[in-house]
Amino acid sequence: MATYILRRLIQTLGVVILLSYVCFYLMTLMPGDPVELMISSNPKITSEDVARLRSLYGLDQPAYKRYLNWVSQISSGDLGHSRTYRVPVSELLGPRLWNTFYLSMLALTFSILVALPIGVYTALNPGSRMDSIVSMLTFFGISMPSFLLALILIIIFAVQLNWLPAGGTETIGADNTGLAGILDRAKYLILPVLSLSLQSIGSFVRYARGSMLDVLRQDYVRTAKAKGLSYHVVIWKHAFRNALIPIITIIALSLSSVFSGALLTETVFAYQGVGKLVYDSIMGNDFNVAMVSFIISVSMVLLMNLIADILYGFVDPRISYQ
Repeated sequence: MATYILRRLIQTLGVVILLSYVCFYLMTLMPGDPVELMISSNPKITSEDVARLRSLYGLDQPAYKRYLNWVSQISSGDLGHSRTYRVPVSELLGPRLWNTFYLSMLALTFSILVALPIGVYTALNPGSRMDSIVSMLTFFGISMPSFLLALILIIIFAVQLNWLPAGGTETIGADNTGLAGILDRAKYLILPVLSLSLQSIGSFVRYARGSMLDVLRQDYVRTAKAKGLSYHVVIWKHAFRNALIPIITIIALSLSSVFSGALLTETVFAYQGVGKLVYDSIMGNDFNVAMVSFIISVSMVLLMNLIADILYGFVDPRISYQ
C-alpha cells in the first residue's frame, strides 16, 4: 500500500507540474500584462520606461524561464501579490477557501444524504411509479443549467417570498460573532447550497440506482438470498457495499470542488468563495491569484482520485495494492 501511494503521489506531482506549465504558458498569451496596464493608464510613459519595467517584471524572458522563476517563488512560500486587491495572495485566498469549504461541504453532504437512499429505493423498485417520478426529476435536475437554477431560486425565495437574501456572504456591519454570526452566515448559505445540491442529487441518484441495479443481478446476491440470509443483510451488506465502488469515484471527484469552488453559483449569488475569486481574477487578468487557484483545483482533483482508489480496497476486499 505504501509503495502504491508513493508512486501515485509522484505521478500526481508530475501531472501538476505539467498542467501548471500549460496554464502558465496560456496565461502569458493573454493581453493585458502589468506593463500594458501601466502604459494605458499613463500615456506619458517612455519606451525606455517600458523596457525597464518589462525587465523588472521579467516579461522580456521566455515563458519557461518565467515559469521557473514563478515556481521558485511559490516554493519559498511567497504566493505573490494580487494586482486587483493589492494584498498578498495568501491573505486573499484564506477566507475565500473557508467560505468555499463551508458551501461545498454542506451541499455535498446534503446531496449524499438525500440521493443515496432514493437511488437504492428506486433500484429495489424498478419500473414503479416512484421510480418514474424520480427519474423525471433527476433528469430535470441534471439538465438544468446551474446559473438558471440559481436565478429561479433567487426569484422565488428572495424576490417574491422575501424569505432569504438574494446574495452575499454575510450581513455587512452585523455582529458576526458567536451564535448570531453562525445564524447570519447560515442565512446566506441556504440558496447557494440548494442550488448546488439540486444538481448533484440528480447525478448521485442516477449513479446509485444504476450501480445498485447492476449489483442486484450478480450471482453472489442470488446466492446470498438462496442461503436464507435476511433481506437487510443481502441488500446492505452484500449488494450496497459492492455498489459503493463506482459511487465512491463520483463522490471523490465531487469533493475536489470543496476547495476549487463553484464558479457560476458563487458568481450569481455574489458569494465570496474561490470560484468567484477565480472568475474576478481572470476577468481582471490577476495572474498570481488565478495561477494559485488553478494549482489548488488541479491538486484537489488528483488527490481525491488517489483517496478514491485507496477507499476501493476498504470497500471491496478483492482489491489489493500489493
